[in-house]
Amino acid sequence: MTRLFSFYDDERGGSGYVFGTDIGGWTLGPGIRIGRIVEDGTVEVAEGRTVPAAELRPAPAVPRPGKIVCIGLNYRDHCAEQHVPLPDRPLLFAKFANAIVADGEPIVRPAGTRALDLEVELGVVIGRRAARVAASEAMGHVAGYVVCNDVTARDWQGNKAALGPGEHGDGQWLRAKGSDTFLPMGPVIVLADELADPHALRLRSWRIPGPGRPAAGVPQPMQDGTTADLVFRIPELIAFVSAVIALEPGDLISTGTPAGVGVFRDPPVFLEPGDRVRVEVEGIGTVENPVVDASA
Repeated sequence: MTRLFSFYDDERGGSGYVFGTDIGGWTLGPGIRIGRIVEDGTVEVAEGRTVPAAELRPAPAVPRPGKIVCIGLNYRDHCAEQHVPLPDRPLLFAKFANAIVADGEPIVRPAGTRALDLEVELGVVIGRRAARVAASEAMGHVAGYVVCNDVTARDWQGNKAALGPGEHGDGQWLRAKGSDTFLPMGPVIVLADELADPHALRLRSWRIPGPGRPAAGVPQPMQDGTTADLVFRIPELIAFVSAVIALEPGDLISTGTPAGVGVFRDPPVFLEPGDRVRVEVEGIGTVENPVVDASA
């Protein structure tokens, strides 16, 4: 399986290509390069030169997408845990590139929210322009797949379980979903041709309590789902979005999250400064980030 690793390298700058492999030709950004992961856990950073992945500082696999289209209520079990019906069409919302952070970089809890939550998601990276694409042809526009964490301020989102007496949400999701650092992304992109079935992947997430909290340092399982549970599969999503929003190389579709998020637990569980959060998509990898308060 061809798996590419994005990393910071300020000396050499960035390129959208690695060893002749076209991954879409999008802009990586200054100081970011991509190498090929080889079997022994190292990254081929130049022809014939390998470096252990642990010695590289991971960058987001797609650091500056032109568009980030996110899908809400797209897992059957996630709809069930909320006691809401399955949607009859994809529910779209957006994030911006300011929300993207790399593996290990902090998720910043902004002033004014106390109800941060996690959402493991499979990200679909567009590799070829898609405008009014039929579902039957949609997969030919996919460059590859990444792992994402759709961080959400549940009180700003307006979820009742996160609100105190007399409080209400924003009436829309932009601040709750699109604040700075609210989209951690792993460094690995698996090329589309190398992933046998993106609709048969296990997704999991963990909350790792910080010092002084119960079970400090012990990963607490949160979500455990599968992309087989998607309400709308990837070809349907690309067709629906591209009917009215042209998708360009490097754009990202974040396909939704399975059941097990913190806000729908009894009692609700939210991320606190000092915690860490880890999300994983089978066959792609993980992204793990500490949570810090904006005042820090």
